[in-house]
Amino acid sequence: MKLLRAGLLGSLLAATVAAADVDALLREAQAAEARLDSRRALELFLQADAAKPDDAFILQKIARQYSDLTTEQAAVEEKKRYAQTALDYALRAVARDPQNPVNVLSLAVCHGKLAVYSDTRTKVRYSRLVKEEAERALTLDPNYAWAHHILGRWHHEVASLGVTARWAVRLFYGGLPDASPEEAIRHLERAVELEPGELNHHLELGFAYAAAKRQSDAERAWQRGLAMPDRGRHDTAAKQRVRNALEPL
Repeated sequence: MKLLRAGLLGSLLAATVAAADVDALLREAQAAEARLDSRRALELFLQADAAKPDDAFILQKIARQYSDLTTEQAAVEEKKRYAQTALDYALRAVARDPQNPVNVLSLAVCHGKLAVYSDTRTKVRYSRLVKEEAERALTLDPNYAWAHHILGRWHHEVASLGVTARWAVRLFYGGLPDASPEEAIRHLERAVELEPGELNHHLELGFAYAAAKRQSDAERAWQRGLAMPDRGRHDTAAKQRVRNALEPL
């Protein structure tokens, strides 16, 4: 009996120590993520995954780091491999916790990222999935600003396709769901309302306004976003995209 109790106590102690180790790894990983060191964050989240397999939060974080690191790869095949790995981890996160809107939206982001490196048929299929997954994330959390952002951007990009491109997509690949500039603006305005301090919402709303021929509104939204400090990994590139759009004006 004493040996049994000692064994149980030892197992409990080992589990407690292991949990403490994982917590320490996660704190360090999230700190690296906050300072935009995705490579170090990925290393630490992978270690946490090895210590605590199949945890939905950790899996989603790994997906995020792979996705963020995709554009840093030099070769197209490496970019595609990183994007695919991000999607694989995002799928696992959703399988473990399908009611978490962050996990679901991560699928939309990863499908959008991988579509860039895919053939046309796959691009169309992934575009449909981006819309479905962003909508599902909003069903789970109607006030999820980034889900409104992704869905708004989807409407803007699809609505901006030319007539010939839409015809070809419908003829050869089954078409895309309906999209409209009005829906793009509605979702992006909601994203701004929910997170007024996120510069990307303002910048993307500016593009939606511009597509709807609301140039003065577009320039106001762009100037608001440009005036905000860079905090996110992709903020500098997002601002440059706006500056390029403003140059001819």
